[in-house]
Parts: sequence; structure tokens; C-alpha cells
Amino acid sequence: MDLDISTIVSGYAQGYFLMASESNGDTSDSLGWYSSRERALVPLDDRFHYPKSLRRVLNQNRFRVAVDRDFPAVVEGCANRETTWISPQLKQIYLTLNQAGWAHSFEAWEGDRLAGGILGIVIGGAFIGESMFYQVPDGSKVAMVKLVEHLRNRNFLLFDAQLNNPHLARFGTYTVSEREYQKLLYKALQRQCKLF
Repeated sequence: MDLDISTIVSGYAQGYFLMASESNGDTSDSLGWYSSRERALVPLDDRFHYPKSLRRVLNQNRFRVAVDRDFPAVVEGCANRETTWISPQLKQIYLTLNQAGWAHSFEAWEGDRLAGGILGIVIGGAFIGESMFYQVPDGSKVAMVKLVEHLRNRNFLLFDAQLNNPHLARFGTYTVSEREYQKLLYKALQRQCKLF
């Protein structure tokens, strides 16, 4: 699939997301545009919550957060799984989008070690989360809490997690219909927000 930046950004702005067929490390790229009848959203209001045990971790101040300090490492971390939908071609697309200012990583660092991070696309007031990973326990959870705080402070309207799972549900993530998602996305695209 040959894609230029404007086509990719336009696809995300219409509510689609890119995925490769899951593979066991094989390099065959069969990228496609996907959508979902129900979209998972991370709340940016008081519906967002997290376990008390994570509050203790946050109070320890063991982790520092950064944006795009090591974007390529976050992409690699997100793709480094037994089965992954982030193919070599998709990794390259993310790197190109990052260089063009559309894709970003929100990272948690423990000293000089990348503890975890979240990879996403930013369009207007929408943060479209693509994937997350951790190398240090609680690294991605800290990144999630701090990212929500960051998005709130920067007037973002939408944190799209695409598909819900038990891990995201612990933060209050909920699903909306495709129709409701399109309305929220439209509103979010009217805002001019910057991640940093």
C-alpha cells in the first residue's frame, strides 16, 4: 500500500486507523484501513480513574514523562510482541508521521531507562492512541495517567483508544457507537491543540 502523509492524516481524520495483518515477526506487509462499530475512548473528564496502588507509584515520583524523547524506541517497544499488527512498513509510516509532526510518543522514564510509552496520532484536539508498551512495571500506566493530565491541560477533546480491553477499562475507558464517535471526532478536529 503506497500512502503519502496527507492520505494517512485524512484517513485518521475520517475515523479510520491503519493496521497490518497480525504476524509472527514476518515482514509481509498487508496494511489496511480499519474502523470499528464501537470505539473505545479514554475519558478526559472525571470519569477517568485508576487504582489506588498506582496513586502510590505516582506519589513516589520514580518516573519522569517526556514527549518524543525517543520516538523510535516507543515504536519498537509497541511492535515488540509475539504477534504484532505493527509491521515494518507501519513502523516506517509512524516515523514519517513523527517527522512531519503528526505522530508522537508520550513516554515514562525511570532515570535514563525508557519505562513505557504510548504511541499516538494528533489531529486537532484528538489524540488517537495507536499502541502502548512497558519495560518497567507501571511504566505504561504512569504514562497513561500523565498523558490524560497533559491532554486536559492542552484542551484536547478526544482520546481515542480504538479498541477496549481489560487494561484500559481500569482507567474508565468506555465505548461509543460509530455515529457518536464521528460527532466527537468532528468537534475535536475543529480545535487547534498541540501536544507540546
